[in-house]
Amino acid sequence: MGGGALLLTGLVAALAPGLTVRGIAIVVGVGMVISGVARLAAGWRGEVDERYSSVVGGFAGVVFGIIALAWPDITILVVGLLVGPAAIVFGAGQMFRAVRRAGPKQAESSSRAGVWLRSVGTTAALGLALVLVLVSALVHAGSPRVPSFYTWAGRLPDKPGVLLREQATMHGMPAGSRAVRILYTTTGVNRRTVPASGLVVVSGTAPPGPRPVVLWEHGTTGVAQKCGPSVLADPFKAGAMFSQSQVLTHGWVLVAPDYLGLGASPPHPYLVGVPEARSALDAVRAARQLTSIKVGDQTVVWGHSQGGGAALWTAIEARAYAPDVPLDGVAALAPAADLVSLAKGLATSKVGILFGSFMIAGYSSAYPDVKFNDYVRASARTVVRRIVGRCLSEPATLLSLPAVLTGEPIFSRQLTSGPIATRLAQNVPDRATTVPTLIAQGQADSLVLPSVQHALAQGLCKAGERLEYRAYPELDHLALVEPTSPLIPDLMTWTENRLNHTPAPDNCSTLAKAS
Repeated sequence: MGGGALLLTGLVAALAPGLTVRGIAIVVGVGMVISGVARLAAGWRGEVDERYSSVVGGFAGVVFGIIALAWPDITILVVGLLVGPAAIVFGAGQMFRAVRRAGPKQAESSSRAGVWLRSVGTTAALGLALVLVLVSALVHAGSPRVPSFYTWAGRLPDKPGVLLREQATMHGMPAGSRAVRILYTTTGVNRRTVPASGLVVVSGTAPPGPRPVVLWEHGTTGVAQKCGPSVLADPFKAGAMFSQSQVLTHGWVLVAPDYLGLGASPPHPYLVGVPEARSALDAVRAARQLTSIKVGDQTVVWGHSQGGGAALWTAIEARAYAPDVPLDGVAALAPAADLVSLAKGLATSKVGILFGSFMIAGYSSAYPDVKFNDYVRASARTVVRRIVGRCLSEPATLLSLPAVLTGEPIFSRQLTSGPIATRLAQNVPDRATTVPTLIAQGQADSLVLPSVQHALAQGLCKAGERLEYRAYPELDHLALVEPTSPLIPDLMTWTENRLNHTPAPDNCSTLAKAS
C-alpha cells in the first residue's frame, strides 16, 4: 500500500510541477504521510534486518509529508522536482521488495551491504527532514510581529495629521540618536480618517530649536501589516535608506512614514499614489506635535523606488491637501513612477513575480473594480497569498523563490490589461508642480528602466516641471542609494541648497535635446 501510494504521488508531482500548487501539496503531503505510516507499521512487523530502515524511512516520510502540507508554495519546486523523483525511487523500491518477498526463499534474503545502504539512506532522509523542520522553526521565529502600539481602539479625531500616540524607541536606530515611534491620523483610500504609523529620528547632539525635516519615503518592504519599517528589526535598511547617519549629522529631523496599511490600518494600497503621499504629509504634521523633538517648517522629501513614486505624488498633493506643509524640494531616486511600463516589465522578469504579486494585492484592495481572482491563476493563488503575506526582509521570503525560479506563470491576465491598467495609468505622477524636483536614475537599473525614466522626466518637463535629471552610469536599482554611491554627496548638497533657498537647477532644455 505505502509503495503504491508513494509511486503514484511521485509521478503526479514530477510530471506536473506547478499545475496546481495547492493540489500537488495535498497529493504529495497526504501520499507521503500514508506511505510513511505504512512503512512504520511494516517495520514493526517485518524482519529484524529491515526494521531500522523501514521505521526510520517511514518517520522521515511522515515528516516530509507534513512539510509539504505546511509549505504549499515551496511544493512547486522542492516537492515537484526533488521529492517527486525521490518518491518514485523509494516507492518503486518498496514495491520491488514486496514482489521479491512473494518469490522463492532465496530471493527474499538481502545482502548485508543492501541492508547497510538502506539504513544509511533512510538515516540521511530523516536527517534532511529534521533539518527542514529546524529551518521551518527558524523561519517562523524570524517573522516580525506587530506590537499593540499600532492598534488604536479609541475614537479617532476627524482631522488628518493628529498625533495619537508616541513611543520612544532605539529599535534599529543609529547610535547617538533619539527616536520616537508615532501613531497618527491620515486619510484612507475611502477618504475616512484612519491611523498610520512611522518614525521620527534626530541626532542626540542636534542643535536646539526647530530643525528642518527630511521626509523619507521608503522603498518596497512588502504589503503585509507587519512590513512597516518601524516594525522591522532594521527599519532603514529594509526600506533601502543607507544615509540616515548623514541626515542626522546635518542636524536634520528624519521623518519616516510607514505608509497607510503598513504598521497600522491594513491593507496597504501598494503603489497607489494619493494615500501614500497623504500618509507622508500627515506624518510631518504629527511630528510637529512632539514635545521631545523640535520639528521646523522646512521639509525636503526623499524617496527611493516605491518611495520615489510616492515622493513625486507628495509634491502633487502637498498644495491642496497640506498647505501647512510647504515643500522645499523633492528628490525621487529611481522612482517607480511609470507604473504601466513597470507592470509590463514585471511580466518578463522572474523577480517580477514578487512585485507583481504586491501590485495586484495592493490594487485589488484599493479599487473594487480590480479583482484579485481575475488576474491570478487559480493554481497560483496559494503562492501569491503566501508571497504577499511576507516581508522582503524576513527569512520566509526565501520560500517564495521556488515559485519565482520555476518560471511557472502566476497571472492569467496581463497587468497591463483591463481595470488594473486603467488604475495604474491614473497613478503615474505626471503632473507638474512648483516644487523643485530632482530625479536620479542608475543607468544599469533592470527594474526601473533608464529609458522609461528618461521619458517620464521629459514628459514632466513638457508639463512645466522645474526638474533636474541626473543619470549615474553603471549603477543598478539598489546601488544608486548605497553608501558608496556618488549620488549620496550630490543628494546632501542638493538638499542643503534647497533648505538654503538656493535657486534650483533645471536641465529640462538638455533633456528636450536628448529626445
